[in-house]
Amino acid sequence: MGLWNEHTRYEFETRNTEDTLSTMVEDSYVNHIPVLTGGVGREQLREFYSTHFIPKMPPDTELVPISRTVGEDQLVDEILFKFTHSVEMDWMLPGVAPTDRRVEVPLVVIVRFRDGKLAHEHIYWDQASVLAQIGLLDSHGLPIVGVESARKAVDPSLPSNALIRQAAGAA
Repeated sequence: MGLWNEHTRYEFETRNTEDTLSTMVEDSYVNHIPVLTGGVGREQLREFYSTHFIPKMPPDTELVPISRTVGEDQLVDEILFKFTHSVEMDWMLPGVAPTDRRVEVPLVVIVRFRDGKLAHEHIYWDQASVLAQIGLLDSHGLPIVGVESARKAVDPSLPSNALIRQAAGAA
């Protein structure tokens, strides 16, 4: 969908809040589900994009498409989101100082369209994987993984069930 591609270009390439907002209906909303960041309506989203999102994006951020599903008024993108945690990212990691660690995490975006513009974005990712990759969560003995989830998302031939085997070995 051309409008969604334009929207993400404004967010991640040109980094322009007003252009980003121009792709959205007046009462649109953004909800980053794992950490409840985003906003509802033009003014909240202007504040969010201009203060918390666009200027808090690491310079090496990369979005790698995995899959896209397009419906009549909705789009679902599965993306590999890659970055070095070199800046404060209060939209994804509120209160966490930069760790300079590399992060790769699968991310799912559900976009609804209305009247030719974006009406909402629901964005999901595995926060435990992000926390493990930046060193805030020790995955040893827990049923979580770090970068392995990103690698498995793009290469389904990688081994499955490692956490099951790990748990069985610990029993």
